[in-house]
Amino acid sequence: MNGNGGYELPLLTTRRVIETLLVVIALLIGIYFLFPRLVGLGSSLDRLGEAEAVWIAVAIGFELTAVATYIAMFKAVVGGDALRLRWAETYEINLAGLAATRIFSAAGAGGIALTYWALRKAGMQRHEVARRMVAFLTLQYVFYPLALIVFGVLLRTGVLPGKSSVELTVIPASVAGLILVFGVLATLIPPDLPQRLAAHVNRPKARALADKVARAPVTVGEGLRFGFGLLIHPGRGGLAVVGAAGYWAANIGILWASFKAFGVHVPLAVVVQGFFLGMVGNLFPLAPAGVGAVDAGMIGAFVLFGIPEETVFPAILIYRLVAFWLPIPPGIVAFFQLRKRVAHWEEEGLPADRDRPPRKLSTAAETSEVA
Repeated sequence: MNGNGGYELPLLTTRRVIETLLVVIALLIGIYFLFPRLVGLGSSLDRLGEAEAVWIAVAIGFELTAVATYIAMFKAVVGGDALRLRWAETYEINLAGLAATRIFSAAGAGGIALTYWALRKAGMQRHEVARRMVAFLTLQYVFYPLALIVFGVLLRTGVLPGKSSVELTVIPASVAGLILVFGVLATLIPPDLPQRLAAHVNRPKARALADKVARAPVTVGEGLRFGFGLLIHPGRGGLAVVGAAGYWAANIGILWASFKAFGVHVPLAVVVQGFFLGMVGNLFPLAPAGVGAVDAGMIGAFVLFGIPEETVFPAILIYRLVAFWLPIPPGIVAFFQLRKRVAHWEEEGLPADRDRPPRKLSTAAETSEVA
């Protein structure tokens, strides 16, 4: 917090940038240079010259689509009727958030922190920011377990071609099903949970603590209900649903094009399943934004699916260069644009105050104005 009660952004300190870059460089060298040579595959860079430029261009096109659909989803869920963000403002918040997600922390924590900061600076109330962010993440990530279940079942039953071993289909689908069940159960958290807990606590300090602790699950429940509501009733959140589905489809398209760049045909179901299995590495806490963990996860998944190792390494490297590293430079630019934008908001007016009816003057005030 700053002296004015505003929320300050704890990112982009010199020390943090240097530490992150050192870890990232070490992980990339280990995965794409040292490990392939140790197992007799040579360096992944040796094969990059074999990639067809047309498919690289296709991958970049999919990346542009992924960014566009992500921005559309954000504007529909987090903005919408709650915050009148313009498209340029939405672009800056999201591109800066994507860069922060890729540079700092695991499981997207850096991007969440930056987005929270931007929305609070835009004038959105703390509770509404939290509720909308939970809804946004719910709608974004609900396709993750759904895809693992659908394509896991289709692969296992032989409806779609591809390796169908239990550890690549049934187990991921089962875990994904449990995650969905827990998510649905969380929507049942009652809005009056703080009051219910307070009724069983006598001491004032304990009652205040119970009220404070209960607010977090209540907000999560509200956000989950909001997010699932948009999914179930697309007429209410059509742009949000299309944006979420389009974001994942475009990312999978980047991976598909990366394999095609080396002349390798990978069945669609295998691409989808391998993609989502590898993305679990994002949860690894010691890897900044999943760097190294996601790479290793995807490489391992596709090798288990029977894709030749000498193709998997360069294809995943191409995918990560396009999907992960390409948005970082414009994201950093957007971050500094966003800081200027925030200063402009503070001087000229906040987005949260747009379209509000002007405050009605009292009779005395009106007389004073006329005078």
